[in-house]
Amino acid sequence: MTPNPWYREPWPWLIMAGPAIVVVAGIATLVLAVTSFDGLVADDYYKQGLSINRVIAREAAARRMGIAASVGFAPGRTRVRVVMGEGARPMSLILTLAHPTLPAEDQTVLLAVTAPGVYEARLRAPRAGRYGLRLEDGEGRWRLAGQWSTANDSVQLTP
Repeated sequence: MTPNPWYREPWPWLIMAGPAIVVVAGIATLVLAVTSFDGLVADDYYKQGLSINRVIAREAAARRMGIAASVGFAPGRTRVRVVMGEGARPMSLILTLAHPTLPAEDQTVLLAVTAPGVYEARLRAPRAGRYGLRLEDGEGRWRLAGQWSTANDSVQLTP
């Protein structure tokens, strides 16, 4: 009986299969790491961390002023009804919709006064899902924040 050549035996192939699979998986991981962009990592994370105290102070100012808002979403537009305890009402507000994972879906709109305590702006239709909302005056004195799901047509923001 003559022995088979090595390439006809199963054992060399089984032994080489493990390293070959690891090499293919490593190349696939490298391709994914190089071609995909992780938009969740901020370049200025240290400065953002330092600015947290300013954000907390602005939310505390909204609480002191007794500010609350009702944000309503309709196709193509946004309506905000603001209740303010003290102080003059601003001429405009800034509303930011922040998608949790897709920065391209983030929107910032300038809301203009349409009636006393009512502000409106046109809004591009957001992708279905959850969004972080930020409502602030143009001067940066106060800020309200909350969460909104596109399944609802309105949300209440309180400090």
